[in-house]
Amino acid sequence: MTLPTDIALIDSIEALTAVNGKVSPATQAKVISRLEQHASNFIGRCPFLVIASQCGGDADASPRGDTPGFVKVIDDTTLLIPERPGNRLADSLSNIVKSPGVGLIFIIPGMNETLRINGNAYITTDPALLAKLCHNGVPPKLAILVDIKQVYFHCAKAFIRASLWDPAAQMPRNEMPTLGKIILEQIRGEQVTDAESAALDASLANNIKNSLYD
Repeated sequence: MTLPTDIALIDSIEALTAVNGKVSPATQAKVISRLEQHASNFIGRCPFLVIASQCGGDADASPRGDTPGFVKVIDDTTLLIPERPGNRLADSLSNIVKSPGVGLIFIIPGMNETLRINGNAYITTDPALLAKLCHNGVPPKLAILVDIKQVYFHCAKAFIRASLWDPAAQMPRNEMPTLGKIILEQIRGEQVTDAESAALDASLANNIKNSLYD
């Protein structure tokens, strides 16, 4: 991508601070290095997170979700996240293998505050660890271990601005095409028929139904 030469860009921390301002001591103080009772309790109630990873110029942010408490607290500096079946692109996992730095955002539906955790991640197939993550007695094939470096609660402003949990703000699903239609038209670069998109939608629904955990 070549940017126009007349676009103003921030290219130094000093320039960023001049516009954005300095962090307050009170805000800086909330960033701690390990889990305590409130962070652990939040994770235990959380059914959803986003994991961000990067390697060189390649970055990825991916959702992870399961029943509340699916992420296990091993100790106050270690988390264990199951790797459930997905699309097998393995963008996050590939990045972690090459570069362990990750950022996590934990989200609880109905709660505007979020929990952010940064650290180093590692992929494990250790049977004893995977046994902690069983669904109906079956462990996942892989899990992500996170060595925690930073823990802090994020304020509610973004979620309040988005009216994220307000039912009145929810978009009717039929205002957007189905996923099958979107994927086919992205791949082909042209519009597809309802029958073509319906066939892919049925295949996607079947995949979700039969391979949510296996």
